[in-house]
Amino acid sequence: MQNFSNRVYEKLSKLSENQIEQLFSELHTENSVLRSIFQSLSTGLVTVDKNCRILEINKAAERLLSINNYSKDDEDLTLPDYIEDDEILQFFKDCFDKNKTNVSDEFTIKTSGGSVRFIEIFVSPLVQESSITGSIILIDDVTEKRNQEILLHRMEALAGLTNIAASVAHEIKNPLGAISIHIQLLQKAIRKKREGDGMLPDKKFTENYLDVVNQEIDRLNKIVVDFLMAVRPVSAQLELVNPNKILNDFVAFITPEFTDKHVKVESELCPNCPKLLLDEKLFREVIVNLAQNALYAITERFDAFNKSKPFGQVVSGRLSICSFIKDDKFILTFTDNGTGMSEETLSRVFEPYYTTKANGTGLGLAMCYKIIKEFRGDISVTSTVGQGSEFTITLPVPQTTQKLLTHNSSGDK
Repeated sequence: MQNFSNRVYEKLSKLSENQIEQLFSELHTENSVLRSIFQSLSTGLVTVDKNCRILEINKAAERLLSINNYSKDDEDLTLPDYIEDDEILQFFKDCFDKNKTNVSDEFTIKTSGGSVRFIEIFVSPLVQESSITGSIILIDDVTEKRNQEILLHRMEALAGLTNIAASVAHEIKNPLGAISIHIQLLQKAIRKKREGDGMLPDKKFTENYLDVVNQEIDRLNKIVVDFLMAVRPVSAQLELVNPNKILNDFVAFITPEFTDKHVKVESELCPNCPKLLLDEKLFREVIVNLAQNALYAITERFDAFNKSKPFGQVVSGRLSICSFIKDDKFILTFTDNGTGMSEETLSRVFEPYYTTKANGTGLGLAMCYKIIKEFRGDISVTSTVGQGSEFTITLPVPQTTQKLLTHNSSGDK
């Protein structure tokens, strides 16, 4: 197209009016076709000049960026003036203010219907006649790709149901045995009475057996309810969120309770924390569970000791929450100086129904494990009896964020 235009320009003076008219008609037709293709692209495409004024924008870009009021007549408005999403707006401002190019990032947006979509935005330079005159912005909807990854991960997680089913079968066997024995005893007592004086057994005698049966039925019901909770799919609504905000709010929330129980809460979170694919509600469920377990272990170790000390000579427990980035992974640790765990407990701590607490269900840490796996991460624990435990959560940094972090760090150097 460019070579053709150059040749026409060179011979323009030699063309007749009819030839020029025909040429412009062909150019107009070709331009209309190109504009139709441009507007029909499923990928959003925007070009802006050095002052961020929009040169061209297609319908997909307007839809993905939620631009509803764009008009070519608004020559004084720039692209950031049309952006309502705070995170996307900040991304564009960073790119334009600092002249960043060949950078990308991923964002979550909510449609008018309330569903969550994932979009990836890539900014590259607009080059004309060997000089940069602006920026080209590509916006891709990667929701289906992300959903496929999540679906594949969930299908893999179903393989672990075999172990849970085996645990439930073992748990159900005992109360069923007790119910069977006590019903047989009750039947035997009734049969013996009918063969003798025909009177029913003593009311207290029968009620004792029936009470045991009812208790075991309640126990069975609890096992089934817990089982359904353990095997139900984790309905994670993954969005790109900054974990630091959740963790800072969480630390501020638990500190008064922990301080009241003589437990010091310390936090050291990584600066410039990247956004992670998380469900905020489920992530909060995990950190609440880890914190409550730490509080239980600390108070179990120090409460009896502190009660024997004179007033004012209290030994404080400690919970340390730290995060950092290593090898494109977000690492979060919960470290306490509680009772610690034995080797047996340590090897079974994430198993459903395994607990060392008198009133524990054995599902708290199992659910934590399940949620972190849903985030495509990992959770592990190290512990020493009498010294404390450390839980470590490892979460992947999204690929686009890795590229952005790498670009920024190389630019800083």
